[in-house]
Amino acid sequence: MKNTIFTGAGVAIITPMNEDGSVNYQVLAELIEFQLTNGTDAIIACGTTGESSTLSTEEHLEVIRFTIEKVNGRVPVIAGTGSNDTSYAIELSQEAEKLGASALLLVTPYYNKCSQSGLIAHFTAIAESVNIPIIIYSVASRTGVNIAPETCAVLAKHRNIAAVKEASGNLSQVAKIAALCGDEIDIYSGNDDQIVPILSLGGVGVISVLSNVAPQIAHDIVAKYLAGDVKGSAKLQLEWLDLCNDLFIDVNPIPVKTAVNLMGYKAGRCRMPLSPMDAKAEAVLAATLQRHGLIQ
Repeated sequence: MKNTIFTGAGVAIITPMNEDGSVNYQVLAELIEFQLTNGTDAIIACGTTGESSTLSTEEHLEVIRFTIEKVNGRVPVIAGTGSNDTSYAIELSQEAEKLGASALLLVTPYYNKCSQSGLIAHFTAIAESVNIPIIIYSVASRTGVNIAPETCAVLAKHRNIAAVKEASGNLSQVAKIAALCGDEIDIYSGNDDQIVPILSLGGVGVISVLSNVAPQIAHDIVAKYLAGDVKGSAKLQLEWLDLCNDLFIDVNPIPVKTAVNLMGYKAGRCRMPLSPMDAKAEAVLAATLQRHGLIQ
């Protein structure tokens, strides 16, 4: 059995921006502290929610470096270093390892796509290039490529491939991964509305968008379940289901960045081509945040 990177809720943290579009490190520091004082179990920097696709290489690595330094060992820092270019993913992964990342999050190749044998070759090449654990990330709705359970079972045998972030939305697929891989791979929910169902199939936590605004809640959903309070965990999951859904009322991370702004942090806008929410959708999101006591 491989060592678990973290149990609980890891935040897929946003990357705040200044008015000129540059990274706002002062606010990033504030958000990191907010997370660390409110139950977050890990911080995932430069994932999809962190707008990794529009960060330059220099910005990408600086956000990772800054986050690792600011967290200072208090929780694991997982660096998003995936790419549709295997050699570039290797470069980012090796640099993140040098910076002190606890683990890596690698999304499936997008746009050019690949076969299942291509996925095995891609992830294996990256895993061979580093000496820290890797979370492979299946989110076909964004990339067009699903990691089949049988592919997970092959990849799970690699010493450095420790977990999968499952955001397919397909619980039957998650069950099959659990059945095929056993304790060779940890499963993290990639969807906040499926935390409890995935925990029931042997999952160990969630990589969460919800955690950006309600870190203690996301933590508690997992912690209660793992402590045996399944009813309490499910109750929280259902009570916060409306916000889990409304954080995807528009393309992620537009709603969550809007929510963080509404909560009083100067997170700024998303970089283009992501555009601001329309007024009607923002009003729905604001009402949900208010209902949960997150804004006045």
